Amino acid sequence: MVYLVVTRLFSEYSQSMYFWIPALGFSGVGKSCLLLRFSDGSFTTSFITTIGIDFKIRTVELDGKRIKLQIWDTAGQERFRTITTAYYRGAMGILLVYDVTDEASFNNIRNWIKNIEQHASDNVSKILVGNKADMDESKRAVPTSKGQALADEYGIQFFEASAKTNMNVEQVFFSIARDIKQRLSEADSKTEGGTIKINTEGDASAAAGQNSACCGS
Repeated sequence: MVYLVVTRLFSEYSQSMYFWIPALGFSGVGKSCLLLRFSDGSFTTSFITTIGIDFKIRTVELDGKRIKLQIWDTAGQERFRTITTAYYRGAMGILLVYDVTDEASFNNIRNWIKNIEQHASDNVSKILVGNKADMDESKRAVPTSKGQALADEYGIQFFEASAKTNMNVEQVFFSIARDIKQRLSEADSKTEGGTIKINTEGDASAAAGQNSACCGS
């Protein structure tokens, strides 16, 4: 599974957005390959297990906005769990990725979701991805319907993807980015809607009355 943390840095004078995206998941589910495919458009089978943290950056345009995605790839081994748990804090988006040929990686999605509920914000965006969908059906351990059912249970989007063939990789990252952007826009709208108005209609009427009295004296 891949864990996306997204933090937005706004500038009053800038039209761009900055999304910080760490990735978390079991070793071998292909999160490093997904990251490389999306950021560099390449694929390799010679990846070694991620030790600690690595990252890639890609700038995209989404609905007329320039968005810089800084995608972090964190180690999936249990001994790095303390490090990766820290990335839940402040998360705006989480990509949950399992290997369709590894049922254990799929079954553990629920545990990751429990960790998210404990450490991440309530309104964090989530998306479920079954990676390695290019593999021969004889090697598949998790049916597409099972992945969809889990996503429906938690009310999140679902994709099957392949870093090797580039199947749905762009769609996965753009979908989570679009969902985050929409949530941020809605939050901004609520903030603007709650702005206190200094000059109310009543104040204006009162001021007008005072001016009339003054002028009539």
